[in-house]
Amino acid sequence: MKTIKILAILCLAGQYNSFAQNATIKGFTASSAGKQSQAEQAFDKELSNVRIGQHIKELAARPHHLGSPGGKAVAQAVLQKFKQYGWDAQIETYQVLFPTPKTRSLELIYPTKYTAKLKEPAFAEDATSGQDGQLPTYNAWGADGDVTGDLVFVNYGLPDDYTQLAKLGIDVKGKIVIAKYGRSWRGIKPKVAYEHGAIGCIIYSDPKDDGFYQGEVYPKGPFKNDQTVQRGSVMDMVIYPGDPLTPDVGATAKAKRLNRSDAQTILKIPVLPISYGDAQPLLAALGGPVAPAEWRGALPITYHVGPGKARVHLKIDHNWDIVPAYNVIAKIKGSQYPDQWVIRGNHHDAWVNGADDPISGLAAELEEARSIGLLVKAGIKPKRTLVYCVWDGEEPSLLGSTEWVEDHAEELRKKAVAYINSDGNSRGFLGAGGSHALEVFTSEIAKSVTDPQTGVSVFERKRANDAVRASSAKAQKAILKQDTLSLSALGTGSDYSAFLQHLGIPTLNLGYGGEDAGGDYHSIYDSYDDYVRFKDSSFVYGVALAQTAGRAVLRLANADVLPFDFTSLTKVITQYETEVKQLTDQLRERYTTDALLASTNSYKLAADPKERYTAPEVRPAVPTLDLSPFDQALARLKRSATALNAVSGTALTDQKVAQRFNQAVYQAEKGLLVAEGLPKRPWYRHSIYAPGFYTGYGVKTLPGIREAIEQNNWEEARQQIAVAAKAIDQLSTQLDHITQGQ
Repeated sequence: MKTIKILAILCLAGQYNSFAQNATIKGFTASSAGKQSQAEQAFDKELSNVRIGQHIKELAARPHHLGSPGGKAVAQAVLQKFKQYGWDAQIETYQVLFPTPKTRSLELIYPTKYTAKLKEPAFAEDATSGQDGQLPTYNAWGADGDVTGDLVFVNYGLPDDYTQLAKLGIDVKGKIVIAKYGRSWRGIKPKVAYEHGAIGCIIYSDPKDDGFYQGEVYPKGPFKNDQTVQRGSVMDMVIYPGDPLTPDVGATAKAKRLNRSDAQTILKIPVLPISYGDAQPLLAALGGPVAPAEWRGALPITYHVGPGKARVHLKIDHNWDIVPAYNVIAKIKGSQYPDQWVIRGNHHDAWVNGADDPISGLAAELEEARSIGLLVKAGIKPKRTLVYCVWDGEEPSLLGSTEWVEDHAEELRKKAVAYINSDGNSRGFLGAGGSHALEVFTSEIAKSVTDPQTGVSVFERKRANDAVRASSAKAQKAILKQDTLSLSALGTGSDYSAFLQHLGIPTLNLGYGGEDAGGDYHSIYDSYDDYVRFKDSSFVYGVALAQTAGRAVLRLANADVLPFDFTSLTKVITQYETEVKQLTDQLRERYTTDALLASTNSYKLAADPKERYTAPEVRPAVPTLDLSPFDQALARLKRSATALNAVSGTALTDQKVAQRFNQAVYQAEKGLLVAEGLPKRPWYRHSIYAPGFYTGYGVKTLPGIREAIEQNNWEEARQQIAVAAKAIDQLSTQLDHITQGQ
């Protein structure tokens, strides 16, 4: 039905034709644009959906987590493919900490007894689901522990949920909490639980979010069956990603390491993921207030919050081993600018077989590499050096990419033009995020790639989907008028973090999805059989990803003038400032309302009518923040970005100007870095984008300012306004130097 609506909107808008034949390409002269178009047509002809499917089947044939024999075998297979395709390739190995489970036990000991299964069953319909070598269901980076306590249901386990618990008079100190997967990155749930005094954390996927409530369950349908479990990292990587024992330095064999007890990112309480089949007996045993309506899931029970009645015993013990992480690094030397690098990456490790996450994205990257290798053999060589990377250890918290970036930081600061990332890939709509100075560049690429399902450009299909989802007819009309793809801001959760947020390297993250619902994520059912049934059965979106990322790589590699446009970034930062102002106004209104209710002795009824009436929480007044320094910095950036665009136009006709421009423009985003880093987490240095301290994967834009406001730390908010304004001024200064020829 959604596809029909999208096609109707495309026809009404009169935009059904593909944008495949662009008259110009940003950053290219008319002559070189013609050559580039011919090269891209030759590149496209060599891409094969059949071969992409073969890559997925081969590389997802057995479990291949970090440190496993299968992981090493996949890295070696990828290495040989790059060499076969004509690339100069090698494996760079790092020695990283990686915990794997030795003991996992969860028991309900009162008022009845139940022992959790903690095991996903094999199915005849899924050929690899019963293989040896599978990592059991667990969360990496939780603490070892043997704890017994009353159970409390904490909804999604976010800070606001604990505020609600406090209003109900419920304290989790000394207790074990059970939280639903969703609404945030999984690692935030045990982190917040620990901050509130909990001694253990259990995480489950409720069927209302992913299970029988959504549709048929696996193997009949794509959604979670009652024993499916989402594995995953719970490392506190909003402090820093990568090896927890070697922050800021590459985890080479000789690297100096912290004691494990001193590592900030390893959690302090035991954590265990379970299925909703194992969760139901625990939740059914809970007493206490009935859960608020918005907390209730789809299990056939009355959801209570606890504590009382339900008492559980949780025991977790790990092997804490140093294991090798095998990064495959392949290069093709640039013919004119060998010291300017365009970097492309996708990881190869998986929690189990990982056909979707990550092999579907890796298969597209390999197909790009093959086609580029054939271009080079035909004499069509990239002007800038291409560096294709296949990372190990992404799943346990970006280990391979972070260690490589930290190890090669100085060289990358000098040479990296941009980093193009992908991860899992499937059927649906283009998803694109990253540095907003590349927004116009990415839009042009999206208009040149044809969607394999509808025959329109992927730009048009995404725009039509956005229009379908619009909240009003007015919003829909505005979306259909947009001629530029809106890049999303990047938090964390894939291998771009170290490039963008630590070193300030311009970054894009690309992939397709949105028509691939289902619960295979990080389970034994993320398999080839699941992928061909429920994801991208003909692998044509693998070709679409290869075309999209391949164009990004080739255009950046061959551009006469690098296609950065900082006016787009200026508009986006202005929008972020507006959001910060709105956040302050909303808090002021909310807190004023709370104070009024308290002063008039009005009270809110607790969720359970039998419970006491509770007064609303009264918070301190919200002061007025002076954003004028930030406004002044933005005004200057707008002028500087506009002047730079004029110079980029001149550079297309003047090689001396082009050479000077290109040597400096890809360094400009580093001006947005903050030398001292963000508050409480100096590893993250980008003033515009960061993972949220309490959202994990989810981004916080203008993070220093926004999070200080959210935490009612008004002095820090004032300081961070000055810090962000200074960073924007630094960027303007760098753009002015380019414009003025310095």
